Amino acid sequence: MSLRLHFYGAARTVTGSCFLLETDATRVLVDCGMFQGSKTERELNYQHFPFRAAGISALCLTHAHIDHSGLVPKLVKAGFDGPIYATAGTVDLASIMLPDSGYIQEAEVNQLNRRNSRRGLETVSPIYTQEDAIESLEQFQPVAYGQWRDVAPGFRARYWNAGHLLGSASIEIEVASEGGEKPTRLLFSGDIGPDHKLLQPDPDGPRDLDYVILESTYGDTDRDATTIERRRRMLRDEVRAAMHPSGVLLIPSFAVERTQELLVDLMELMEAGELPDIPVFIDSPLASKASAIFKRHAKHLRNGSDLVQALESRWVRFTETVEQSKSIDRIHSFHIIIAASGMCEAGRIRHHLKAWLWRDEATVLFVGFQAQGTLGRILQDGASKVRIHGDEIKVRARMRTLDLYSGHADQPELKAWLTERLPVRRGVFLVHGEDPALKALQSSLADLEHAPDTLIPEIDDVFDLTGDRAVRIDRAQPRMPGSSAGHRDWHNDYAEMLLEINDAVEAAADRKSKGVIIRRIRDALKGETMD
Repeated sequence: MSLRLHFYGAARTVTGSCFLLETDATRVLVDCGMFQGSKTERELNYQHFPFRAAGISALCLTHAHIDHSGLVPKLVKAGFDGPIYATAGTVDLASIMLPDSGYIQEAEVNQLNRRNSRRGLETVSPIYTQEDAIESLEQFQPVAYGQWRDVAPGFRARYWNAGHLLGSASIEIEVASEGGEKPTRLLFSGDIGPDHKLLQPDPDGPRDLDYVILESTYGDTDRDATTIERRRRMLRDEVRAAMHPSGVLLIPSFAVERTQELLVDLMELMEAGELPDIPVFIDSPLASKASAIFKRHAKHLRNGSDLVQALESRWVRFTETVEQSKSIDRIHSFHIIIAASGMCEAGRIRHHLKAWLWRDEATVLFVGFQAQGTLGRILQDGASKVRIHGDEIKVRARMRTLDLYSGHADQPELKAWLTERLPVRRGVFLVHGEDPALKALQSSLADLEHAPDTLIPEIDDVFDLTGDRAVRIDRAQPRMPGSSAGHRDWHNDYAEMLLEINDAVEAAADRKSKGVIIRRIRDALKGETMD
């Protein structure tokens, strides 16, 4: 019996997680995530799936983050009518995150279509709607940790706590073999949590496997001596440095888990007198709904009582409506705003950045990974100007990074996690990482005793898993060159060039000098056209 593994996402990039396990008779999908990052990657969300949705037998979800679950409604809309297996926590979170994703897409497409109409361009449709997302939830089936579940003919799965997010799992899959031979055992890591998580347990998993598909987001990072206490001290120092009488601390944050952890730490620091009492606005309807789910699951969480106490603090204010969000702009004393999205690609954080980036009394604090090509990464890398909602914004605000709230394990933690899974007889695939992280982790894993073969697949790669080791199969033209994944693209370069042209023209001494610059640009464009 043949067994093939397709890498349809999270290959040389950190988003779009989607893997297809295929035999001659059955096809099981692990994750169906949305691409984020550069516009080239995000455009993949609008393309047809590279497989027939109606031909998928089952979908197994590692967790509810949009880069792992965000295209589930599109999959259902395209004809998938099978079961979606996920832990109870993932089912609960998906019930709010997927409709929220549909709502955001509808709102952003409406805004884009208004601009396109003014420009005489064609209108576009959202990938899916809020209603599509709600309908897809009917196919979710909850599974318990640690119990085998038959998910499709010849396939069974067991979910292990990944310590990354409420409900997150590493998924062990056994694929039956013919003739009484041993089944092939695979482990999809999902996202592995770090050692020091406020709310989640340490990650777990089985030993003695044939293949491991391992995330590598922080494969080139060593967060030495990280503790919750040290993280709080560093957060305290960042808040103190940001305190301006009429200023703001903007924290772009994922609405689910990271926002809740930040909230606990801020309230603990205020309670201990390490910080003064500061209004903290959670400006995200999704974060409000997610916090209610975390509250319901508090007894199953580490430090769950601290979270409940923080959520009920009089200094914490959840804003639901657009009017409530806009009213924050009228505050003239120092305050903190935590808003999604974590990479500044959508949501209310973009409106707050537009309002504050040009003011030097503002601070932006990044507390999570910023993928290449995202607005968050561009700001983090020191851009002097950016474009938001079509407007050019000069950046005067302070940019700071405190990357100790990540839900991802670093290189030593990933290596230790894999060591506990050994032996891995036939190979490890490194996914969900950009090139430097992938190559650094690959090099580090080579030091392991009896180190398994370590491969770095590219998007749309296919591997035959039936032999003693994985063999890459010739494939059709990939949807995106491997060199483009996880990198800035021409859209980023174009936006940057427009800003540079504006700077050059503004800096020119007089009208004649400005005309010379414009003429040279036109001549260059004409020369390019003639070539």
